[in-house]
Parts: sequence; structure tokens; C-alpha cells
Amino acid sequence: MAATVVSNKRVILKRYVTGLVSEDDMEVVTVEAPPLAMPAGSKTVVVKNLYISCDPYMRNRMTYHEEPSYVPDFVLGEG
Repeated sequence: MAATVVSNKRVILKRYVTGLVSEDDMEVVTVEAPPLAMPAGSKTVVVKNLYISCDPYMRNRMTYHEEPSYVPDFVLGEG
């Protein structure tokens, strides 16, 4: 099996959003993904996403809530 090391970009929430979402609320970081090991001769493929989108429910998770919401808030600094 050959292992390939690839980089991965993550969008990290730096601070909770109030009002309109701003680029300053987030940070894009590049990290090394775990090695991708594919058995020789397998028909495994690696897919690279070129675009991502945010579901509207994510806006609620990007806001700090004093009272628990139906989904937990994102944790600042985690990807």
C-alpha cells in the first residue's frame, strides 16, 4: 500500500457572529491530512472539493447562545 500525504484547508470560526457574517469572523488554515493509504490495484478514488456551501442552519451555530439551542454552538478555534 502506498500512502499519500495531502494538505487540507479548513474554515475556522475565530469569533461568534453578531449581525452580518464577515471574513474577519473566520480564518482559513491549511493542515496536513492523515496519510491516504490505498491498496495497490484497488478502485479507490480521492475526491477534491472545489466549492463548499453553508446551509442556513449553520448561521444559528455561528452565534453564541446563553440558553442552549436545538443544535450546539460551534466551538471557537475548532475546524
